[in-house]
Amino acid sequence: MIWLVIGGAASGKSAYAEKLAIQLAQQTGGPLLYLADMLPGGGEAEKRIARHRKNRAGAGFQTVERYTDLKGYAPDPASVILLEDLGNLLANEMFLKEGNGEEAAKQGVLHLGRCVRHLVVVGNEVFSDGIRYSGETERYMRSLASIQCQLASEATCVAEVLCGIPYIIKGSKSI
Repeated sequence: MIWLVIGGAASGKSAYAEKLAIQLAQQTGGPLLYLADMLPGGGEAEKRIARHRKNRAGAGFQTVERYTDLKGYAPDPASVILLEDLGNLLANEMFLKEGNGEEAAKQGVLHLGRCVRHLVVVGNEVFSDGIRYSGETERYMRSLASIQCQLASEATCVAEVLCGIPYIIKGSKSI
């Protein structure tokens, strides 16, 4: 099953997704994996990575770092995976030399959703800042929107987190 959690920057989406993944793993007894796709490098990225590691410390997550090619990853089928986050994965696939493009990002996430018990995907709300972008940025944002729409259509539950409060858009509030 796919669970999609979206929200803007610092909305609380990651904390909500972590709690959701932990609850799902506790119910199923499967391995709890944190699929990290943010490339470490640069001050801001390092701070975000450190904050996320601190937040999930002691929660039972096994961290797997994978920046591209999710389709080539074969986790335990009983796993509950938290993918943090879709925006980073798409950027890696689109802009890194070893990336395989937008379709690879989408197919990789769908592959994981089919091969594990639960996949919790953290998405991004990057479309409401009122700024018009061009070129690669516009293409990236449209690709992200397209992938999130497809995931939402296939997801068991879709939640948007605003100010730390989850609003269930699709599915049930109970797990």
